[in-house]
Amino acid sequence: MLDKAIKKLIKDERVSYKKVYNAIKKYDKIVIFRHEVPDFDALGSQMGFYIWLKDNFPHKEIHLTGENHVTLTNRLYPEMETINDKWFNENRFLAIVLDTGNSKRISDQRFQKADFIIKIDHHPNHEPYGNVVIVHEELASCAELVANMLISFHKKMSKEAAKYFYSGIAGDSGRFLYNSTSSHTFAISKLLLETGIDLSRDVYQKMYQKNIDDLKVTAYVLNNFKVSKGGVAYYVLPDDIQKSLKITAERGKENVNLFANVEGINAWCSITQDTKKDEWRVSIRSKEIPINGVASMFGGGGHEQAAGGKLKDIAELDSLINELDKLFIK
Repeated sequence: MLDKAIKKLIKDERVSYKKVYNAIKKYDKIVIFRHEVPDFDALGSQMGFYIWLKDNFPHKEIHLTGENHVTLTNRLYPEMETINDKWFNENRFLAIVLDTGNSKRISDQRFQKADFIIKIDHHPNHEPYGNVVIVHEELASCAELVANMLISFHKKMSKEAAKYFYSGIAGDSGRFLYNSTSSHTFAISKLLLETGIDLSRDVYQKMYQKNIDDLKVTAYVLNNFKVSKGGVAYYVLPDDIQKSLKITAERGKENVNLFANVEGINAWCSITQDTKKDEWRVSIRSKEIPINGVASMFGGGGHEQAAGGKLKDIAELDSLINELDKLFIK
């Protein structure tokens, strides 16, 4: 018997779920998209949906696209496909876009060539692009929303698909520590675990594996972070430091949650130089008070306790910290 939280969401979205299922049945060619600079939830929901489609519709042509992850690809997730422009130009296909609030962040803009577009997400729905839009920002992850929908279809949920969905849930819920974690999060996770996932071998060892060089990065962060008067902890990773630590800009935020449970710290940030885009990436987290409003002031957005933005110049750092301090200094 399904948990009442699962049944409620299925009931609330029964019309949209039916539209998705009908679109899947209609199109013989399907491409799954997600946001650029992917995280656990983007990759987990994308790969989980891909495997589910392959398991249940073996005669359809299913693809996934987007850039590979700098560390997780080939460790937890397979390599992404390379699809040439000719395929997109010559085929009528269904685009399923996951975990992406606005269309500019979709990792492959060729989604626009689709005959039909479905958006499934848990970020604030500022841009409801697509022919079918299913958004529940109260959920901890996109993966749990997709899993909820697929469970309603009463089709096979394989162990392989389930492990990817679980990785997305664990990643975006902070291993069930964030406030967005709900009874629905646990109920979906329970169903996924019942497929036979080995949490240690199949998921967590691959999600959080580190090497000696990774410890050096952590050591640098712990030796160079600062804390503002409002209790905002932050560290800065300029390009030269990244090179000395043998990391790329994509990995700059990996240590941001080191400060999550420290008394006196109310919010924490990573600020990472990205020379390719000529900007500084900002990742912000908080214990309780929403910080996504500040993130939106700096070209970003996201969830109330987990958001991101960017600085055009490091000279803007003081302004960022001052805006965050305003949230905590009364």
